[in-house]
Amino acid sequence: MRIAISSESGCGNTTVTKLVSERLGYPMINFTFRQLAAEKGIDFWTLSRMAETDHSIDKELDRRQTEMAMGNKDCVLGSRLAIWMLDKADLKVYLRATPETRASRIFRREGGSYEERYRETVERDKANTRRYMDIYGIDNTKPEMVADLIIDTDDRTPEEIASLIIAEAGKRA
Repeated sequence: MRIAISSESGCGNTTVTKLVSERLGYPMINFTFRQLAAEKGIDFWTLSRMAETDHSIDKELDRRQTEMAMGNKDCVLGSRLAIWMLDKADLKVYLRATPETRASRIFRREGGSYEERYRETVERDKANTRRYMDIYGIDNTKPEMVADLIIDTDDRTPEEIASLIIAEAGKRA
């Protein structure tokens, strides 16, 4: 079974993808902008700014992770656009949380100031939405159009979220 998990930053996508992958014994595919930036030897925010005008960056990232997922009969793909890009996913899950919750999580993970993380989160959301529409015609603000399961993560632990996803996957197996 191929499981695709998407969200905006700070919703717990990477953590939940890892938990689901471990519990099911499936390979985890989570190739991110941070990893691509490291590969290219540049800062994450520099790559993010470059991606606003160079659509080949998003296309490379999305192509590579989709190819990785299609190379596996069973896997858990976690990315911003996984539920839109992995057509052959057997289960498409979207995680969501308020901007305040997401900024708080990012602040705890990365430091800085909460206000700075909140501003970056909101700006990043807008930039991503604009880019995904420009590149693919995808409106990532409407996951209900493609998701099989939408989970609000504000008041749930990663373990609880993973359990909900695994339960839904069990119904589809």
